[in-house]
Amino acid sequence: MLETLILALIVLFVMITLAAYTTYAERRICAFMQQRPGPNRVGPFGLLQPAADGLKLLLKENIVPADANKTIHFIAPVITVMLAVSALCILPFARGVQVFDANIGILFTLAIASVSVYGISMAGWASNSKYALLGGLRSSAQMISYELSMGISIVSVILLTNHFYPGAEYLRLTSIVEAQKDVWFIFINPLGFFIFLVCAFAETNRAPFDFAEAEQELVAGFHTEYTGMKFGSFFVGEYMNLWIASGIITTLFVGGYRGPFEEMLGVANWDFIKQTAWGVSWFLGKSAFFVFVFIWVRWTLPRFKYNQLMNIGWRYFLPLSILNLMVIALVLNLIQ
Repeated sequence: MLETLILALIVLFVMITLAAYTTYAERRICAFMQQRPGPNRVGPFGLLQPAADGLKLLLKENIVPADANKTIHFIAPVITVMLAVSALCILPFARGVQVFDANIGILFTLAIASVSVYGISMAGWASNSKYALLGGLRSSAQMISYELSMGISIVSVILLTNHFYPGAEYLRLTSIVEAQKDVWFIFINPLGFFIFLVCAFAETNRAPFDFAEAEQELVAGFHTEYTGMKFGSFFVGEYMNLWIASGIITTLFVGGYRGPFEEMLGVANWDFIKQTAWGVSWFLGKSAFFVFVFIWVRWTLPRFKYNQLMNIGWRYFLPLSILNLMVIALVLNLIQ
């Protein structure tokens, strides 16, 4: 119990730190793509900018609209951060390094992703502002639309896990990672990976699917009426969700904490500390790559129109995800 609590606190500290410095990385990458300096004044190379931003948010006044539902207005950002932290607990960072190793880990992940819409919807409704309400409604619609395709693409991963790692609990995230010891699922199931990746953009409200915020249309969307650390909670929650989505993609499709040539190197015979360092390094490295992809796409593609968002989700991704699942099931049945 004590070891689990300590591990949870370490994971929470690391992920909050990563979320803070992802804001710095995004601003620097954006500046590089736009041929400008970016943040470079606070500390060497601007590395203390996240700390300065956090201090600024702490000192800002907490403003609540007079006609807002004050209770729900306060609870909404808390729910957003709590759900992000809950999703962290299920991810396997290395062999034996996992806060909560559930035998239904993938279902727990889907449940957290489904419930996360409530924080944004509550924030939009409680603010009693038309811009915030529209942002909350948009977020609800796009999350529901893309969760179907995301769930079906995960079912294809479960089928592959049951085939390549027979006898294991195929809903356990560690089983999905171990099933990829010979080949990553991204190579066997590229369409499922692509669908899941795009759905992750929609689930995390990242451009080109950032309709819940859409500053050109909705001022700032669901968090228009939030200031200070309440706004900061949404901000941190968004970047934590970015790492969580990247970690889930890494776990499901890119081998998770497993690195190349593990059998040749005899990683299974290493002591716990070396195995942990190896696994955490590969997991964070792969996840960081996908975080970069999220940032790269944001500053490359323009925002879609809302009807395009719905068309992609319902008319293209849902049929494609079902077809992909059927093809994988048929092929696995034929080769057994």
